[in-house]
Amino acid sequence: MDERVKWTAREAVARLGRGEVSPLELIDVAERRIAETDAALNALPTRCFDRARDKAKALMKTPPSERPPGFLHGLPVAIKDLNPVAGVRMTMGSPIYADLVPERSDILVEQLEANGAVVVAKSNTPEFGAGAQTFNEVFGTTTNPWNTALTPGGSSGGAASALAAGQVWLASGSDMGGSLRIPASFTGTVGLRPSPGRVASGPTPFCFGTLAVDGPMARNVGDVALMFDAMVGWHPEDPISLPAPERPFIEAVERPVAPRRVAYSPDLGISPIDPEVAEICAAAARRFAGLGIAVEEAGPDLSNVVECFDILRAVSFAASKGPLLAEHRDKMKPEVIWNIEAGLALGAADIGRAEALRGAIYARTAAFFRDYDLLLCPTVATPPFDHRIRYLDEIEGHRFDNYAGWLIMTFALTVTACPCISVPCGMTRDGRPVGLQILAPLRGEAALLSAAALFEAECGLADALPIDPRAGTP
Repeated sequence: MDERVKWTAREAVARLGRGEVSPLELIDVAERRIAETDAALNALPTRCFDRARDKAKALMKTPPSERPPGFLHGLPVAIKDLNPVAGVRMTMGSPIYADLVPERSDILVEQLEANGAVVVAKSNTPEFGAGAQTFNEVFGTTTNPWNTALTPGGSSGGAASALAAGQVWLASGSDMGGSLRIPASFTGTVGLRPSPGRVASGPTPFCFGTLAVDGPMARNVGDVALMFDAMVGWHPEDPISLPAPERPFIEAVERPVAPRRVAYSPDLGISPIDPEVAEICAAAARRFAGLGIAVEEAGPDLSNVVECFDILRAVSFAASKGPLLAEHRDKMKPEVIWNIEAGLALGAADIGRAEALRGAIYARTAAFFRDYDLLLCPTVATPPFDHRIRYLDEIEGHRFDNYAGWLIMTFALTVTACPCISVPCGMTRDGRPVGLQILAPLRGEAALLSAAALFEAECGLADALPIDPRAGTP
């Protein structure tokens, strides 16, 4: 393994900025690492190295000293295959769009490239990002570097797998029901779901939506903050986008401030939990106490959160994918068809009730945060599992009603609209990663990153990556 693969993104950017290494050299490093590992992982099936080199050469015409603070100086990154990159094939994991080549990039890609990122590949995703196991009919299945018989989760599974194996230093993810946090948990990486509006995206007809957001993924908290700073900011084509903060988020990692009082919930009062996951996450919560932080077992009232999320997710699918159903039903996976039809069957009263439920859940969560700085809980109710399983329909004897039911620990926190991060917190006895989920008040990303950085330093798991893909049994 080339030693440069092991650099953190912050170290790579610092070296790029000092001229100790060039963007073209790091593109070569990424290309070789992908060639060495992706046959086992299928994490980055679409590559665009010629485009990346052209972008890097153009960037190199401006001396590093003339570039703004926070500039990434040509660092190679991967973009999830739900977001367009101009001139690069984008499938969204669907045979319907197997040959689509967009003319314009997503706003988040434009923002990253304006801040010095160089896109080298598109990461694999399930069809339309539906489900937390990364497979599709265009590219096939993505596997987990810790054990290639297991899933890396989804829907940002390709991004997480690529990061864990050292194929790239940073990757974008997106998250509706946990699509960014679940793969982070399953691969021992870090994924941040920001508050709606922090990361501008689109253009899209559904530009007022707040259920799905884009966010940064990396191997450690500091690198996530670095990428987040390169992603945030207001954009005129995204009506809910927010201005970048006065202080960059990386400062919260470099000078962390400990929270005074945090809550820990083993199950949010709503989910079955694998006993080993519960044990590992409870031990992680005790590490906060070891830092002198008051830790109490508590959680917000999330009553009706399953009904609320199921309806709002179905509305989203019906609105965005409903027009495709009549013409392309034969090309869609059953889970997508079911979700579209569930949305089309809803009435105005159903949708209105879901919105009212979400408002009540947010109000109770805001009240909860008057007493606590943060909420800690497991990211996923189970460790990673056999990648041949489409989705889990049961955990610890509890059966779920649909393909997304087992994602309850993440989608419940999606409904609150509050920022959330998954950080590695331990390994099962048979070597499967487990993540701890941390929730902060709305727009409290600085405090969230600060606490995550303190925990990461205490836990000491960030140095476990990158790893070579390991064959194993489910």
